[in-house]
Amino acid sequence: MGKRIVKIIGIIVLVVIAILIAIPFFLEAKIGDIIRNTVNNNIEGTFDFAKADLSLISSFPNAEVSLTDIYLVNKAPFEGDTLFQSRAVSLTMGISELFKGKDEAIGVRNISIDGAKLNILIDEAENANYDIARDTGAGSDTTNSEEGFNLALESYQITDSEVSYHDMAGGISLAVVDIEHKGKGDLSLEKSELQTETNALVSFTMDSTNYLNRNPVKLDALLGIDLNENKYTFLKNEAVVNQLPLVFEGFVKVNENNQEVDIRFKTPSSDFRNFLAVFPEEYSKNIQDVKTTGDFTVAGNFEGVVDEDHIPKFQIAIHSENASFKYPDLPRSVTQIHIDADVKNTTGIVEDTYIDLRKLSFMIDEDKFSMESKVTELLGNTRVTAHLLGRMNLANLSQAYPMPQDLNLKGILNADVSTAFDMATIEAKKYENTRTSGQLQLRDFEYSSATLANPVKISTVSMGFNPQTVQLKELTGVTGKTDFSATGTISNLLGFLFNDENVKGNFELKSNTFSLNDFMVADSPDSSGKQSEKNEDPKPTSGEERIKIPAFLDCSISASVQQVLYDNLVLRDVKGTLLIKDETATLSNMTSSIFDGRMTFNGEVSTKPETPVFKMDLGMDNLQIGEAFKSLELFKTVAPIAEVLEGKLKSRVDLSGNLTKDLTVDIQTISGNILAELLATDINPEKARLLELLTSKLEFIKLDKINLKGLKTALSFENGMVTVKPFTINYQDISIDVTGGHSFDRKLNYKATLQVPSKYLGREVNALIAKIDARELDSLTLPVTASIGGEYMDPVVSTDITSGIKELSSRLLEIEKQKLIRKGTDKAGELIGGILSGNGSKKDTVKQMDSTQAGIKDVLGDVLAGNPKKKDTTARKSDPGAAGKEQAKETARSVLGNLLGNKKKDSVPVKKDTVN
Repeated sequence: MGKRIVKIIGIIVLVVIAILIAIPFFLEAKIGDIIRNTVNNNIEGTFDFAKADLSLISSFPNAEVSLTDIYLVNKAPFEGDTLFQSRAVSLTMGISELFKGKDEAIGVRNISIDGAKLNILIDEAENANYDIARDTGAGSDTTNSEEGFNLALESYQITDSEVSYHDMAGGISLAVVDIEHKGKGDLSLEKSELQTETNALVSFTMDSTNYLNRNPVKLDALLGIDLNENKYTFLKNEAVVNQLPLVFEGFVKVNENNQEVDIRFKTPSSDFRNFLAVFPEEYSKNIQDVKTTGDFTVAGNFEGVVDEDHIPKFQIAIHSENASFKYPDLPRSVTQIHIDADVKNTTGIVEDTYIDLRKLSFMIDEDKFSMESKVTELLGNTRVTAHLLGRMNLANLSQAYPMPQDLNLKGILNADVSTAFDMATIEAKKYENTRTSGQLQLRDFEYSSATLANPVKISTVSMGFNPQTVQLKELTGVTGKTDFSATGTISNLLGFLFNDENVKGNFELKSNTFSLNDFMVADSPDSSGKQSEKNEDPKPTSGEERIKIPAFLDCSISASVQQVLYDNLVLRDVKGTLLIKDETATLSNMTSSIFDGRMTFNGEVSTKPETPVFKMDLGMDNLQIGEAFKSLELFKTVAPIAEVLEGKLKSRVDLSGNLTKDLTVDIQTISGNILAELLATDINPEKARLLELLTSKLEFIKLDKINLKGLKTALSFENGMVTVKPFTINYQDISIDVTGGHSFDRKLNYKATLQVPSKYLGREVNALIAKIDARELDSLTLPVTASIGGEYMDPVVSTDITSGIKELSSRLLEIEKQKLIRKGTDKAGELIGGILSGNGSKKDTVKQMDSTQAGIKDVLGDVLAGNPKKKDTTARKSDPGAAGKEQAKETARSVLGNLLGNKKKDSVPVKKDTVN
């Protein structure tokens, strides 16, 4: 019998389990549709989710519905914006709720929300994106007319969630992140109690001023809930803001047209540690070990109604009398602390909120600092009056309070400044209607940071304040190798502080030495979080350091600097104007001494793009070529031949391109033009590999006699290629025309054409010219072409005489032909042949000229190759044609041997004045 009962019970259990497993497959679609339809039927928006799961086992005897990837998207005027999204939402309810009829509401007992993001937005027209409830008509009641949910909550939980609130009309932003919140209580009763626990990080910004930045907030609250009156009462509550504890009591009552508020709070004790607890723990550190005297209290209340026109009246009183504190591991104390301040609103009108700081003062050693201020119409046209008075040794701050590790201040500050202004005046930029006066002085100030290459040491700062400007009366200091002295004016300090304006001003800067390396900024500290060791003269390193022009600067600087150090360059006696605006530095009428000459430059540098860019117009006068080539990468790239020159040049350079992170020129990106004139130039034979090779091919050109003085040339460069505008070099009375270009990696492609005068052609050719007796032959030249290729350090030079041979032969024949035509003779061929050979027919004359032309070509080729041939007398005896050709070659060899400087024993002597 017992076994049967056990067996029956086992069967029943199996059946129940089977039912629990099977039911979800039939009900999941129903539950999902109910949720989706219920929400969408009651909102102006789109609500959906990826999946709905139903489980009867994990939460038995309850049913659990899980929704994943939920989102709620707004319609106009916020169409497309996501109001709410969540990774998962779980609803727990009794199993019987699943079988209710179509018109019955389902009771939900527990809700769990994970990974939720709620984005609340109010636009400038004061439209709210959360105002999505659908208007179903006055007096309508849909509670029992359609499928829905009835919240009978026993508990709920929100994890890893965040809420953002952005009011564009009011200039208010609130962000609550890392929310962990849970509540427990029976909300199905008309009156119940709800126990809640909350942890979150809160950030709050109003009118561009950040009041809270991820400040930790903890709240444990027991709430009394009266659903009949819609009243929520704080019964037993404790909050912690940063490390400041607060206890509070009161209630919030929700009415049809407004909310009633009556809440009071205060610090549970008057220990001065409460003051230190106001600051985030990362700044105040462990306050439990701090020795304190005196008191500090915060107390306040909110009372009144909240509607479209009112906020609750409130007062927050902050008070401390003759207090002090001392950190155990720091040598100095902060004493005689007095605080007397109120934040108050007595009308319930939001614009009437004000802050009254009647007194704030403290001492460190013998230094005393005090401040008084009143800020009215805090949320309207904010009006500020303030007075700052005191003397402070800044080094004592880190001796008395735990400062950030990378903030190391030194110096003596003296201040006596008063100001009065309102935000409407500031926003209208009517700074002349503000009242600011007083003096501020800073002596022996020193600031060091991991982001700076060297500490900044300020000897003296003296500033005077008046309604329109701030006068920088004196500023002197040093950093690294740089010394500086500046005076000037700032015209919109209040606009910069309160109106998001750039700093506008005019300054005069003087310096003996200004090293740009001293202003290199490290992208980030090393992995240890500490500044890496720096050399005395730090060098910019690509990818590690960079210079960034501050975006907030809009100023003009008139500079006079004895020497500017940049990388390996030294610019002396630098003068001119620097305009800084929109992350761009514009150089105007800048002059400098460099490389024993003068340089002028105009242009701009911009760090606004991701890759910094520049464009520049440089004028160079009497610069030492060797020094410029050694120091300027630009010369090495676009004019490598400058390496062999010794002397001075005059040049105009227009160029543009990209810069590296340390603001050095990225050579591969530059483009521009150069116009250069060589003033006094010699050639360094030790570096003239290219010219040596060229003169070895053309023996009549002597390297030590080349004179480049007065040479003018122009070149352009872009996309890694340099193109030289054709120019001419005169070697004595031989002109050399040069064309071509090279690449940035020094691959050469040049051509030099030499026009050789006839007087260098020797006695035979000159005798021939004399027989022809034509004046136009007085300027006869022979063109010789040299092609230059290969790489700059390993050039390849070849010569070509084809055009010269053809031109010489054709010109001689054409002259005689034209001469005979003018005489009207029919025997032009015989006379030309007679002149060229002494006798013979026209046919013999043509053969003689062809033979002569071939001989000239052979001889010139031999000489250019450095391999002159001996006479072939045997061939001449055995072959009359060969003998004629050999005779022509001998004549050409003699002429061209003298022309090209190839001395031979069998050459016919030439006149002394024709020898090169």
